[in-house]
Amino acid sequence: MSSGSVGGGGQNGRVRIAVAAGPGDGGVLRPLDEDGTPAGPVQDVSDLVAAVREWERGEAPRWVWASTARLYPRLLDAGLRVGRCHDLELVENLLLGHAGRHGEPRSVRAAWARSRGEPVPADRPPQEEPAQASLFDDGAHKAADDIEQIVAVHAEQQRAMAVLDGFGLLGAAESAGALVAAEMTHDGLPWSAEKHDGLLTELLGPRPSGGLRPRRLQDLADRISAAFGPRTHVNPDSPAQILKAFASAGLPVPSTRAHVLKRLDHPAVPLLLEYKELARLHAAHGWAWLDTWVGGGRFRPEYVVGGVVSGRWATNGGGALQIPRVLRRAVVADPGWTLVVADAAQLEPRVLAALAGDRAFAAAAAHGDLYEALADAFAGAPSGARRLEGGGWGLEDGLSARDKAKLALLSAMYGGGTGEAVQLLAVLKNRFPDAFEYVEAAARAGERGHLVRSRLGRTCPPPSAGWRALTSAGDDDAPSGSRQGTAAQALRSRGRFTRNFVVQATAADWALALLGSLRRRLTPLGVPSSTPRLVFFQHDEVIVHTPAELAGDVADAVRASADEARRLLFGDTPVVFPMEIAVVERYADAK
Repeated sequence: MSSGSVGGGGQNGRVRIAVAAGPGDGGVLRPLDEDGTPAGPVQDVSDLVAAVREWERGEAPRWVWASTARLYPRLLDAGLRVGRCHDLELVENLLLGHAGRHGEPRSVRAAWARSRGEPVPADRPPQEEPAQASLFDDGAHKAADDIEQIVAVHAEQQRAMAVLDGFGLLGAAESAGALVAAEMTHDGLPWSAEKHDGLLTELLGPRPSGGLRPRRLQDLADRISAAFGPRTHVNPDSPAQILKAFASAGLPVPSTRAHVLKRLDHPAVPLLLEYKELARLHAAHGWAWLDTWVGGGRFRPEYVVGGVVSGRWATNGGGALQIPRVLRRAVVADPGWTLVVADAAQLEPRVLAALAGDRAFAAAAAHGDLYEALADAFAGAPSGARRLEGGGWGLEDGLSARDKAKLALLSAMYGGGTGEAVQLLAVLKNRFPDAFEYVEAAARAGERGHLVRSRLGRTCPPPSAGWRALTSAGDDDAPSGSRQGTAAQALRSRGRFTRNFVVQATAADWALALLGSLRRRLTPLGVPSSTPRLVFFQHDEVIVHTPAELAGDVADAVRASADEARRLLFGDTPVVFPMEIAVVERYADAK
């Protein structure tokens, strides 16, 4: 599979330039061939940004550097964006994972030492990394030493990826994602501090001072205590006090989780549920959050590419991937601009359809609503199902055939299925045997302690030593049935993880390919001062901030990018990946 279209432009797709930042404004460059062989001498430059700008304008190479997260912000702050890169740390992490060595140090220094059989230094925490400096913290080494290691590690990675089918595309997609992540942090998500403050005031009351509760929370706290009687004082922030109060009222419960409280018939319950929801908003996205994370009309979180083992992203603070629905009203486009909000419909079931090669299932996934296309197969299945507290599915009246199809697919991908609801899985197995067997095989591999991989080669972590010890103990070694039950539970848990990993990780691969393609398609739209920008990404959803007159072009680019990602990963498949697109001024209006 070719990796060129994911990473961005380039006149011939072959030029690579290794980069090492030096002290001050300087740095070191070295041209490379595609296989990593040096194609020219080391170049010391006094102005690294100017040198990168000149090369980018003339050759649009693929930049090879230790870490996009550390070096690229320096270029962005100077008004320079590059088309493509090879992020050595991210690719090293992928290669280590493929070898079942998750968690080993991934820095260039570590990779260099590992290849030479030398002691491998630990990775430094991000907060200890010198921004835009050399790779080393003792000052004894020069950028020329950095470039030597960068060139050597890159060549080793190129050799390793050349024998792994699809891995070149995975490395290019992960690296392109790092460019997108840095650019989204730089550009920021449009955010109205005024509207955010207004929403908080509307829901919680005026902003309190001195660490006091907001007025609405204090009112609820007082009413909660009163609901338990005049002799009882209950702090709603204390689960222990809440449990004690319910026990005193003759309603013992094991926890204060919402689904537990909803079973109780007590006047404090609705008050507690409302308090918990508002207190969560105040703690996670209240005024302190607003002061910390929003400035100049932008929310700028720090995204962590591949922060989850499945390839999904994480963030370092800010909770960008968990924006409460009520606060989406604060995400407002600039005057004359608009937000193009797009998310992939039913992404993971479609990924399964494309992965499994099940003709009947793939034919169903060639339609706009996959669950509706599958509905006929489940028309005679049990009356319905619901998710059980301990996992699996139970029956529930009134579900449509479409809902049954959805539940069967979710149960197959995530594990579960109990009682009569097993019949839903039986229907799936009988009508779509290849799709069912694909996730079952992944589950069996996980239960045997094996590794499973995404379409492009992203690999799940191996089981822990404790898991292996527990699940490999013979009957004679097990002191009781309790241990055997624990071992069986551990096996099932590992199987559920791997059955979902193959789908979720491939969905992450697809999403990265979408991002890289969309970024490339947005670049030529508009003029430099008003180019549409990717400003948000969450699993299967993207937001582009664009001049209003370009919204239609952006929507077309999203659809084309989704189709390109489909072809890159799955080739000639009938499965479609439709994007649900809304053009809105406020994020809240998209759904």
